[in-house]
Amino acid sequence: QVQLVESGGGLVQAGGSLRLSCAASGNIFSIDDMGWFRQAPGKQRELVATITTSGSTNYAASVKGRFTISRDSAKNTVYLQMNSLKPEDTAVYYCNAQEMRPFAGGVGYWGVGTLVTVSS
Repeated sequence: QVQLVESGGGLVQAGGSLRLSCAASGNIFSIDDMGWFRQAPGKQRELVATITTSGSTNYAASVKGRFTISRDSAKNTVYLQMNSLKPEDTAVYYCNAQEMRPFAGGVGYWGVGTLVTVSS
């Protein structure tokens, strides 16, 4: 089994910055795409950003230009640098990792989430 552990959430004022980290550990075969999702109170979980093993990135329109996703594949770690934060960015942020395992096919993993609160 693979575990994802997020860190870096917290309380920040509007306009501020935070950096989230997510490290994968355990019985890792080969992590493929990694990404961040978020879920605000009363809303569905939504994609924030993803990154492939080659470094190609994809962002939600609402965070493009403010957030930057990056990864250290040697450490199986993904980061999310969040700048110019807005109150509407308040949510629980979840790390996601995809893996293609022999005989099992594609497998997805989720972290337990880290809370980001942006005050106005």
